[in-house]
Amino acid sequence: MNWHSPGTLRGWAIPAATDIAFALGVLALLGSRVPVSLKIFLTALAIIDNLGAVLIIAAFYTADLSLPMLGGAAVTFAVLYGLNKAGVSRLLPYLLLGVVLWQFVLKSGVHTIIAGVLVALTIPLRPSIGKPDDPTSPLHKLEHTIHPWSAYLVLPIFGFANAGVSLSGFDPHMLLDPVTLGVALGLLLGKQLGVFGFVLAAVKLGLAQRPSRASCAQVYGVALLCGIGFTMSLFIGLLAFAKNPALEAETKIGVLVGSLTCMILGALVLLFSPPVARPKRSPVP
Repeated sequence: MNWHSPGTLRGWAIPAATDIAFALGVLALLGSRVPVSLKIFLTALAIIDNLGAVLIIAAFYTADLSLPMLGGAAVTFAVLYGLNKAGVSRLLPYLLLGVVLWQFVLKSGVHTIIAGVLVALTIPLRPSIGKPDDPTSPLHKLEHTIHPWSAYLVLPIFGFANAGVSLSGFDPHMLLDPVTLGVALGLLLGKQLGVFGFVLAAVKLGLAQRPSRASCAQVYGVALLCGIGFTMSLFIGLLAFAKNPALEAETKIGVLVGSLTCMILGALVLLFSPPVARPKRSPVP
């Protein structure tokens, strides 16, 4: 839709991320009709493609880079990594160096969202013997400490700040503008073709198995739900068209139209998809 327009093609990454909260909310409303394996699959996929969106922001939506500041960030990250390898388990050194890293990243021109990911990668998460993770590890302690602030204060403010769509200047022709169509179709067609297509390819090639007790139709329904963009998509749109309010408005309309369409269609597919029968147990002799 925007191939021949370099100015609007800058928004190519807007449909990249999946909004975890909305997508899982739809699955929660469907209850037991959706197997647990699909909920795990959607959660993992949404987390991974949001991390991918973070990398895209760092690589493609940054200001002029400052090599000295990038060097300072690299040295700080190396020190954090060294603390991890040295077995330092106190959180304070990681948090203090995290502030330093954030400052270097801010001054480097790379978006500061990458600083939080880098700090989190270095905080120790030591597995206990026989357990998948250790609830007493520094990373778990930090997660449980900041979770209420993140979930009930930071995230709502972030979502509210990025989701504000003023419809006062809305004109129906905006629905057919290249940016609006590109974003909406990227979410609706791109995500379902990408997710469902790669799942089928992985299963056919023997690289993976379909989520247990999930039919192809149910996997397709989840692929549709992956087109729910909202928060991160709006955030990338604001970065891509920071100096163009008209394109920002078209981006927001495209995200809303595409996300709502994916939400409705995905819910309908999952609602009317017959569940996979449980395997019969052999009678006890």
